[in-house]
Parts: sequence; structure tokens; C-alpha cells
Amino acid sequence: MQEKGYLDLPLEDVIGDRFGRYSKYIIQDRALPDARDGLKPVQRRILYAMHMDRNTSDKPFRKSAKTVGNVIGNYHPHGDSSVYDAMIRMSQDWKMRQMLIQMHGNNGSIDGDPPAAMRYTEARLSAISSELLSDIEKNTVDFMLNFDDSLEEPVVLPARYPNLLVNGSTGISSGYATDIPPHQLGEVIDAAIFHMENPECSVDDLMKHIKGPDFPTGGIIQGVEGLKKAYETGKGKIVLRGKAEFAELRGGKQQIIITEIPYEVNKANLVKKMDELRIDKKVDGIAEVRDDTDRTGLRIVIELKKDADGQGILHYLYKNTDLQVSYNFNMVAISNKTPKLMGLKQMLSSYIDHQKDVVTRRTKFDLTKAKERAHIVEGLMKAISILDEVIETIRASKDKRDAKNHLQQKFQFSEPQAEAIVMLQLYRLTNTDITTLQEEADELKKQIEALESILASEKNLISEIKREMKIIKKTFNNPRRTKIENEIEDLKINLEVVIPSEDVMVTVTKEGYVKRSSMRSYSASNGDNPGMKETDRLLSSIEMNTTDTLLLFTKKGSFLFIPVHQLPEIRWKDSGQHVANIVSMDNDDTIITAIPIKEFSDDKYLLFATKNGMVKRSVLSEYKAQRNSKALMAVKLKKDDEVVYVSLTDGMTDLFVATRNGYGLWYSEEEVSITGQRTAGVKSINLKQDDYVVSCFAFMKEKGLPSLFLVTQRAAFKKMKLSIFEKTSRAKRGLVMLKELKRQPHRVAALVPVENNDKVWVQVENGAIDSIDVKDVRYNDRYTNGSFIFDTEDTGDVKEVWVEKGEEEEGNDSSSSPTQDNMKKTVDVESKKKNLDDDGQPTLF
Repeated sequence: MQEKGYLDLPLEDVIGDRFGRYSKYIIQDRALPDARDGLKPVQRRILYAMHMDRNTSDKPFRKSAKTVGNVIGNYHPHGDSSVYDAMIRMSQDWKMRQMLIQMHGNNGSIDGDPPAAMRYTEARLSAISSELLSDIEKNTVDFMLNFDDSLEEPVVLPARYPNLLVNGSTGISSGYATDIPPHQLGEVIDAAIFHMENPECSVDDLMKHIKGPDFPTGGIIQGVEGLKKAYETGKGKIVLRGKAEFAELRGGKQQIIITEIPYEVNKANLVKKMDELRIDKKVDGIAEVRDDTDRTGLRIVIELKKDADGQGILHYLYKNTDLQVSYNFNMVAISNKTPKLMGLKQMLSSYIDHQKDVVTRRTKFDLTKAKERAHIVEGLMKAISILDEVIETIRASKDKRDAKNHLQQKFQFSEPQAEAIVMLQLYRLTNTDITTLQEEADELKKQIEALESILASEKNLISEIKREMKIIKKTFNNPRRTKIENEIEDLKINLEVVIPSEDVMVTVTKEGYVKRSSMRSYSASNGDNPGMKETDRLLSSIEMNTTDTLLLFTKKGSFLFIPVHQLPEIRWKDSGQHVANIVSMDNDDTIITAIPIKEFSDDKYLLFATKNGMVKRSVLSEYKAQRNSKALMAVKLKKDDEVVYVSLTDGMTDLFVATRNGYGLWYSEEEVSITGQRTAGVKSINLKQDDYVVSCFAFMKEKGLPSLFLVTQRAAFKKMKLSIFEKTSRAKRGLVMLKELKRQPHRVAALVPVENNDKVWVQVENGAIDSIDVKDVRYNDRYTNGSFIFDTEDTGDVKEVWVEKGEEEEGNDSSSSPTQDNMKKTVDVESKKKNLDDDGQPTLF
């Protein structure tokens, strides 16, 4: 519908149409190179504008601003910075394998420094650019009108060598991107010649000539398989690393000297990153990193400390900096006005077809010109043979037109011949000139025969292309810079090489705050608790080494893999950092256990117990993670299930499982079959419908049976000997541990293994905390409910129970008392504990 000059159209149609036009433009006319000459439109226009301005390699340099102005005014109506940036890139010897523009002045640097403004720099075409533009005046390529129809510009350049492969290209378009690496000129020309001679050749055949990319910054390529895939399909991945060597110094010291870095890596950023690794002590053994690059070439020097493992440090730098990068081939170019993913053979085919067209058109152009000249030379020779009559005829004519007509009528000259005769200068009328004309005629005859033979035979046409490409190779070839290695080296890094071995104290709190503190900081604390929030408490305090690994397990069945050296180094008295800042995990998940690991061996096991009565045993080595950016699955859980216990065992322990309703089951760990990391395990205990597991623990029977300390939700507690239970098998119901009451029955809040010098802490819902000395509690049987530490009618039910190890057992995994002095009351159990009768009434014990 049209009303008052407006069209009523659906928004999606308008946006789709306009975006389609925009996409077509940026794909074809901005971001992607042409498969024939390897140039994007802006590059082609810059080179053509400089060529038309005679700003060539055999002429003096001219201001860059003049070229930019010509390009914008005549061919490329865009911002001057986009034109100048493209011009700068074509002049940078660390970006282009064969520079297309020579520049005087500051054209940037490999450190990412910006170039000088275009009013300061001067430029001209390089010698090899002339080969891209060679014979463009001879109708070798199609032309199109420029943006304002005032001039013509070439659709593509003749490109006498395969520039797309030689200089590569990179660009991002709408729906397409391209990454074509540069190659060595001689190898590419050899492959193109081989392809012309053997059109049915394979990629393997071509790779005998083109060994792989040849980056202007050198470096070492690893991964021939990736190269072959890229050359076959257009997509592939290789590893590119800098070139480094070792230099021995006096005093047993070494230097790593880097003389080549990967393509398009910013050298200044690379040096900065290496120095940051040294400053942050991420790698041990580097004394100094400095950039000694000068006019003689790139040189980065890494001074190593005495007796440092240079090879290990170099491997670490390869793995953790841009000294080694992955290069992904994505060889997309415009072919037949369409973006295509092209392999090596398709690229060479496209280029060869273009050259056949260029040379054919040039040959036809030269043949036409030669025939025209031969015709004129024939006329001049005829005219000189009858010179007196010709002069007489011309003198008798009224004007030039009349003279030409008389010559054509009287002597049967053609119009071009007559034109040449009347334009002949008097000095040419000598007796010797006929000799010169005869020589020229003979030369033209040979030229015409040669040109006709090229057009008459495909073989001759290819021979001509090959001949010219060999001349270019001879003129412009230079040695390969990038070395190629077959296999990608597996970078195995010895932790002791890159991480200074240091004993530290690692702390993990209930709320998830972690840190490592130096032993010096820990010793200076005189046994004080580590710094933490008032509402927080210590979950684990472990003496570890920076080369060890800390595994943190959560109630949702995940685990966090944290190398100790990645923990923040914080003073003992200061609060730690939340673990989510180191490894991402769910916001509503909580850490339940911290386990230190020195070595991920196959003879150690991780044991898991869940709330819904499942138990799982897995080999420890399966939990060695390659990446630790996020929490990983430790055990497969159902939606309503959660982990209640995790332990590291040697496979020879016993297990004790306690349920909410007061059942206890004792069996051997051997009954739990070994399953993989992402499994759910097997049934641990046979639960009633409303029952669930509240506690589980593993113990070594050979070290003696631990005592059991049970706390109920009503704050009753009792101590039992493990021997009063019968050891049985897995998946049974277990034995009763509480006396069943009709009113206000007791339910197990926690059951923990204790030694005589331990202290048990109990926290109730209102926040109050109390402790019980284990040695002050006498043993009870299974059928009692014990003594009371709180009146839960006033305080609320028991919320949490934990054990503080006795002094003789302090060390690797001790839990500390809380710090809320205003909420804590310590009681003398024998004198102050209360007892409730079966009706729930409190009585003094």
C-alpha cells in the first residue's frame, strides 16, 4: 500500500532486504580478497591509483597523503584512515611476505606502535607490485565505472604471480571470515607451474613444492596433518611457535634468546606477559626479561637464574604466552563473484584460469597492434619506393584530408597507411630508412607468428605463462623463513620447574574462602586462628607444598581442581579469597570437604556417600583434571540427592553409615565396587521411606576402632563404642542407635568418629554454640538417648556438629573452634549436663 509517498512494508522484510544488500556489499566489495589477484577492493584501488599516478619503484617517493587523496577522490569514497591503514599494512615487512608498497618514515612497528600521519610519510609502489599491474593497459582485465562514473577502474589486476597465496589475507565479513597465511614466492610459482603441467595432480603432489606457509616473521610450524587438511579443504589448524635458542653464560647461567615470534603477535605485549609471569612468580627461574631488538633484527633475551631448567621454562612460555599460538586456516576468497572456501588446488586453478585469460587478452591486444603496425610499415615502404610521385600528389592536394584521399585513390593505400604517410616527418625521407623499415617489417612478422602460435595452442599459452612466472621467481625469490616440523610437540611441564617448591599452610573455610600462607606467616601467629569472617569457621587447615593439588568437593556432587600455587598468597591473619574467584561454581553450592593430593595415583580411591543412601568408589587418578576453570562432576546425583561425605582411602578401610532415624551400618570398603568418575555408585544402606543418611565415615580398622559420638536434633548426645555394632554387609538396614520415644522422638543430627582428646562443637538454630569434651562423656549403649547440652524448646533444633581434634592429633586436618565469643558458652559436662525423661521433662542428671 502506498500513501503520500510512503510504502507500508513489514519491518522484517525491510531489514532483511537492507541487510542482504549490506552483506552482499561487504562480502564482495570490502572484506574478502579476490581469488585471482589476492586483493581486497581498497588494496586494488590504492595500487591502481599509484600506478596511474606513475608513483612506481623507479620514480621518487611521494607524500602518502597525495595517494590517499587520489584514492578517495577517484575510486574509494570512504574515510582517509581506512585507505591509509590499508596502505600502511601493505608496506609492513612483518605483515606482508612480499611488500607491495615501499614507505619512507614511520610505518608502525611489530610492537603495535601507530604509524606517523600520512602528511609525514612518503610512499611508492614496490618493484613486485609492478608485476601485479603489468600490462593492465593492454585490455588484459575488465574495467568498470567508478562511484561517480567519471573514471574507470579495474575489476581485477592482471597479477603476474599468485599474490593470494604469497601474501595471504585476513578479513571479517558478514557470515564469512578469511584467514589465508602467506607463502614463499618460489614455492608457490613452482606449484602453479606443476599444476599447469599436471592438471589432475593431487594436494600431496602440490605439497612437494609448497611445504607450508612462510610467515614474514619466520617461526616454526608444527603439524603437517593440519597443513594437509587445510590444503585439501580450506580449513585446518597448525601450531606456530617462535624460534628460541639457548646461550651459555659464565657461572653456569643460561639465556633463552628469541629471534623470531609467531605471525601477527605483538612483540611488546609478548615481552610484557613474560615479565608478568616473572613478577607474579608464576614461573620460577627467570631473572630478567628484556627486549634487545635493534636495526639488526628481533631479539628477546630471557636471563635465567643459576641452575634453572631452561627447557622447562621455555616449554612453560610456549604453553602460557603467545610465543606459541594456534593458526587456523579459513581460506575463503571471492571466486566467480561468490565467496568460497577453497583448498590449495582450487586456489591455483582459479589463478591459472585468470592467467590464461590475461595472457590471451594481452596476446590478442599485442597481435592487433602488431598487425596494425605491419600494415603501416608496408605502406611506408611502398611510399618510399615511389617517393617522388607521393610527394607530388601531396603537394597537389588542398589539405590533409584531400591528400589522404588522393593517395588512397591513386596508389591504393589504406586509410591508416595514408594517415601515416601524410604524418611522415621529412627527416625520415632518407635512403637508409628503407632498411630500417624492412628490419621492422621482418621483426613484426616474427612477432605476429609468435603471438598467433600462443593463441593457436593451449600448450604454447601455458609455456608463455610459465616463462614469465620463472622470470618473476628469478627476480624476486628469497629464502624461506618459516621452518616446518611434522609433529606437534607435547608440552610436558615439570611443576617443579615453573613453580617454586614451597611448604605453605592452606586454609579452607565453611563459607568457601581459601588461601595459602607462608610457613613464616603461620609461625608468627603463635597458634591463633586464621583470619576470617566472624560468622565463618575453619573447615580445613592443611600443610601442603605449592606443587601439590587441592581437591574441594561440594554437596551437589562437583569437585574443584586447584593447584596449590594458584591459591592466593595471603597472610595468615588476613581473610582468604572466595573460591568462586578462582574456579567458577554454582552460587547455591557449598564445599563440604577439602582433600590434599600430592600425586594422582591408581592405588588410591575417592569414596563418596550421599544423602539418599548411595556410595561410590572411584580411582583417584580419574580426578586429575586438564582444565580447572569451572567445577567438574565428581559423582552423578539425582535431583533431590546431595553428597554428605567424601574421603581419600587406600581401598582397605571400613565404612560406618548413620541415618536420620537412628540406624547404623558397618561394612567393609571392599564391598563397594570401583566405578568411573561420572557414575552414581551403588546402594550403601537400605533406607526406610522417610529416612536419609546424615553421616558416614571411613576408618582403618588396624589403627584401632574409633569411638562414635552421636548428637540428636534435640541436642542430646552420647558416646558409643564401635564394637557394640556388628560388622555386616552393604545395603542392609543396620542396627538401631536410639531409644524410640512416642512423643518428641530423637532423630540423628550427626554421628562423628572421635578420639579421647577431641572436642565436639554443637550449633543450634538460634546461633548459640556449645562444646563437649569427649573424655568427659562416658560410654552408652545403643538403646539410650544420652544427655542434653541445650534445651531445644528455647534454642531450636541442632543445626550443625563438628569435631575439633585433640592436641596430640593436630596437624593436617584440624577444625578449629568458632570465634563468636558472645555466642559461645563452654560447659563442664559432668556438672551441668541435663537429662530429659521419656515425657520430655528436664531433670538434673
